[in-house]
Parts: sequence; structure tokens; C-alpha cells
Amino acid sequence: MQTQTVSQTREIIQDNLDYTLFSWSKQKGIDPIAVKYGEGVYLYDYDDKRYIDFSSGLMNVNIGHGDQRITDAVVRQMQQISYVTPSCVTKARGELGKKLASICPGNLNKAFFTLCGATSIENAIKLARLYTGRHKILTRYQSYHGSSNGAMTASGDPRKLLSDAQQAPNFVHFDLPNAYRWEYGEENLLKEAVVSLERIIAYEGPSNIAAILLEGESGSSGCLKYPEGYLAKLSALCKQHGILLIMDEVMSGFGRTGKWFGFEHHGIVPDMIAMAKGLTCGYLPFGCLMVSDTIAAKYDDNMLPLGLTYSAHPVACAAALETLQIYETDNLIENAAEMGRYMEQRVELLKLKHPSIGDFRNTGLLGCIELVKNRVTKEPMAPFNAAPAQMEVMNKVAAKIKALGMYTFTRWSYIFIAPPLCVTKEQIDEGLDIISEAISIADAYVQ
Repeated sequence: MQTQTVSQTREIIQDNLDYTLFSWSKQKGIDPIAVKYGEGVYLYDYDDKRYIDFSSGLMNVNIGHGDQRITDAVVRQMQQISYVTPSCVTKARGELGKKLASICPGNLNKAFFTLCGATSIENAIKLARLYTGRHKILTRYQSYHGSSNGAMTASGDPRKLLSDAQQAPNFVHFDLPNAYRWEYGEENLLKEAVVSLERIIAYEGPSNIAAILLEGESGSSGCLKYPEGYLAKLSALCKQHGILLIMDEVMSGFGRTGKWFGFEHHGIVPDMIAMAKGLTCGYLPFGCLMVSDTIAAKYDDNMLPLGLTYSAHPVACAAALETLQIYETDNLIENAAEMGRYMEQRVELLKLKHPSIGDFRNTGLLGCIELVKNRVTKEPMAPFNAAPAQMEVMNKVAAKIKALGMYTFTRWSYIFIAPPLCVTKEQIDEGLDIISEAISIADAYVQ
């Protein structure tokens, strides 16, 4: 039986390697996990090996794996109707819009349903330009907003560099100081960040700028923190110049940071919110763009030029409604805040043990450990946009993590820590024990 299982595992992996393409990866020499099923914070392969999922898939499976309440909600909806055109309505669509309006602050009461994070961003960009009559979009270097053409251009992520010649026009990027490597005193960090942005706005012409697009909390770029008070200052600048503020909550939304949305830690209310990931937790592909009543009112008597064949898909709406219910009934947002504090305490202890841990940046359960070769110089274990030859140490660390029974997102010198929001203290200890053993490899390279 064991031989048959192993053989089945190899056949499944080989079929995928032979007949499918893998995102953001060279296609030869990869060794994916053949996942058979998942439950809570764990994934299981066809050899019955268990992996603790410490990045919630791609920071999206917030409620955990295998929750049959979503399955039941999807089946109920499909037994009624599986698809209607966006010009028709369903009970699930209206209820979901109403529920999202109740959890969003301010007058963010109108939902335009999309297919994923990238399509939420694309429609936010399009709507901002249409509403304001302006053309430029300002975004941050070291950010990620999706892999479609506009969203990728908006990103400040180096994955876009290979397709730079095909980038969309009228995007302007600005930089934000990284507090971990800022050498000029914390009191000057906010000042420099704001003054730098003011210069960019002046150079580009405020009357040309439709919107500023930012992540609610930084994600795959390294969980880079905003200077304290920065988003409040930026929001004020937007209001001063009539610039819309779009918050990308695709990764940081839906309890991931210990609040419904990451921007809520900063005391602001944007004009639009792009959502996906935690809206259905990956059980079905789905997204949403929440729009203020102010913006929506322009289209009361004007045609709204946005549309998608699968907008407001009834089955996805049903999955999202059930997902939002689970956040509340299972107290997952409160648990994310509590477990985030526990995670921070435990990583502080790991810092005492491992000289290669340079920094841990975290909000709720959205965090990453940055490994360095030298704590004084803060030279990273692998540089920004590292070439394959520069990834030797981190590849060893990542391989050890997988061998010890963990699935998590690793990138450059970062090990991401973002388990499902249902995680317990015992499971955090289990995961950090694995990471600790793997980091011991990097310790040997500390100068």
C-alpha cells in the first residue's frame, strides 16, 4: 500500500510538471508538495506527511483549511443557481454587499465584485481616473498589487522588471525609508517620508494625480512598516489636493492584522478598498472593490464603465458570506491580535538564540523574520532581488523548513510568518520550533 501511495504521489507531481506551468518559477528542478487535503493549520500530502501551514497558503486561507461550512454554503447556492449575469441579482449578492458595508468604515457602502486581487486593483485604478478626470497613479516602491498589466506596473516589486517594456503608462513610484535601516533618528523618519512625498506630488503636478495606491499593511515586500503617523499625513495630503486614496487590503484585510483592515491601525478612511484573499480565504476565487458613496453617486445618472462576466458570481458571494460569518462566530480577528502578541514574544526569545535574526516586523499575524549576515551592518542574508547564486544560504534554510514539515513563504532574506487566524499557542510553538532549527543553518554564516 505504501508503495502504491508513493507511486501515486510521483504520478500526480509528474502530471503537474509535464502539463502545467508554475507561477514565478523556473519550470525545471522544482519539487512541489502534492497536497491531498487540509485541516485547520495543516496540509497533508499523499504519503500522509503533515505540513504546518505558516503562511496560510499565500496569506489568504485566514479561516484555515477544510472548513466544511464553506462547502455547505457553496452547495446550497449551487442547488439554487450557479450563475447569473451581473445585470441580474441574487439574494447572496445583496446580503454580501450589505455585510461588507457594515464592516467598512465611513461611507464605503458600495461593492463592485471582482474575480481576484488584481482585478480589484485594475478596477480601482480605472475608476479613480474616470471619477477624477486625472491620469497619474502614485504607488510605493517595494509593494505588490498583482500580476495583471496595470496592477504589476503599479507594484514596486522587481518581478515586474522582466516585463517593464510592456508596462502601463502614468504610474509614478515613491520610496519610503525602512525603519530597520534608517540611520538618522526616529524623530526624522516621519518628516523625511512626508517631505519626500510632498516633493513627488509637486513635481508630478497635484492636478494630474488621480489616486495614491498603498497596501493597508506591507506584505510580500517584507512587511515593511509605515513610519508612525505617515498614513494620517498622507491622507491629509490627498484631501488637500483632491487625490483619491486607494487602500490595497488584498493581503492585510479580513482580520490578518488583528483588525478587519490593516489601515484601521492608522486611523484613516480611504476612498476605495481593494479586497480579495481573505474574503473567501481561497475556497473560491473572488474579489471586491468597496467604493465610497461619494464616488458612487457620480454614476447614479451616468453609466458605470466597469464590467466582468463573473462579477458578483452567486456561488462566490455565498462563500464570502459564510466566510465573514466564520470570522465573527469563531472570534478569529480577536484571536489574530492575541496570537500576534504571543508570536512577537516568542520571536524575541528566538533573537537571543539566533544571531542571524536581524529584525521581525509584524502586525497581528502578518509578519516576517529578516535574516542578516551581520547585526551591526545589517547586511541581509540575501539581497533585494537576489540572483540565484546569492540565494545559497536561504535556499538551504527553506529546504530545511520543508523537510521538517512546514509550508511557508520564503523570499530573499525573509521567512514569512502568517498562519491561519485559528492558530493556537501550541501550534505557534510547533511552527517556531521548526523555523528555529532551520535558522540554525543561517547562524553558521553570520560574520
